[in-house]
Amino acid sequence: MDVEFSMWRQIAEASFVVQIVMVMLVGASFWSWSVIIQKLISYRTARSEAASFDRSFWSGEPLDGLFEEIGPTPKGRSQRIFAAGMMEWRRSHRQDGGLIANATSRIDRSMDVAIAKESEDLQKGLQILATVGSTAPFLGLFGTVWGIMNSFIAIAGEQNTNLAVVAPGIAEALLATALGLLAAIPAVIFYNKLNADSDRIISGYEAFADEFATILSRQLDA
Repeated sequence: MDVEFSMWRQIAEASFVVQIVMVMLVGASFWSWSVIIQKLISYRTARSEAASFDRSFWSGEPLDGLFEEIGPTPKGRSQRIFAAGMMEWRRSHRQDGGLIANATSRIDRSMDVAIAKESEDLQKGLQILATVGSTAPFLGLFGTVWGIMNSFIAIAGEQNTNLAVVAPGIAEALLATALGLLAAIPAVIFYNKLNADSDRIISGYEAFADEFATILSRQLDA
């Protein structure tokens, strides 16, 4: 008796429960990769935008002129943080040209809020990778246990330990394990990488906000 052990044949002939597990794991894997690709593109864009804005910010152009150029609702993340500080700076001026008290603290809080919003957006989706990375191996293990259980049931029913009786259940069990690892390993690796990338980008925003606040503070002291 010839027994085919191709992956597609094993999926087609697996028990219903194991098929459901396999579909869930394949779906989780595609979901993870869609998040990974989207985040890689998003972080690359954020780094490029931040570098471009830094060049403009330190070019010597007056801050008011730079703000007029980008507007109050710019598209770039660094620009939005800068715009939040500049808008609060302008609101802090009285009609007679003087400054309202505690302007520096309000400017800092405005930029902190803007950074928090950008941080939330940058890290959105990373929890998906963490969830897949932590649950996929256990889901695969469940499929493995179920497949092995079917093997023992087949042995009991056939009263035979022939490979043709035992192998299908073991094969589907091992395939479920493999799919669980296939979904989990990239999710864990890229979660760690993307989380570190996000922290570096956010640290850059915080450093910029501190430098910008220092510049404004000098103007206030002057």
